[in-house]
Amino acid sequence: MDPYEDLYGRKCRSPAGWFGVREANVFGPDLVHQAIEKTKLIQERLRTAQSRHKSYADVRRRELEFQVGDWVAYELELPSELQTVHPVFLVSMLRKCIGDPSRIVHVDDIQVTENLTYEEEPIVILDRQVRRLRNKEVASVKVLWRSKYREEITW
Repeated sequence: MDPYEDLYGRKCRSPAGWFGVREANVFGPDLVHQAIEKTKLIQERLRTAQSRHKSYADVRRRELEFQVGDWVAYELELPSELQTVHPVFLVSMLRKCIGDPSRIVHVDDIQVTENLTYEEEPIVILDRQVRRLRNKEVASVKVLWRSKYREEITW
């Protein structure tokens, strides 16, 4: 059964033949009553579909709870050098952050270039390793970096 027939209880016909011979005498209150009944049926089916959709969406939804002092962000105040970066995050993308205040780097402390990079200088190479993948070997170097106000170790 096609959706039109399911909704209206009859086959879809062209406007020229909307009413058959038996239906030609349906006028006035009967026509209004039928339209009201069909509207109620449509609203009921819409509510059912919305409820089903909501139950599917609720399975994936998780409650976000933040306390005063939690580190979250929904819009960033970026300097003019970073105008090409979109400053808005979706709330669903937020995660609770257990931050380390000593690692906060102020934007004024970093000189960002036009291609959104900044300079750090290596101090010393701490370790080397070679990982073997299926077809190749990948060399990694552990480096102690120094930027203007902090030191960091990365592979």
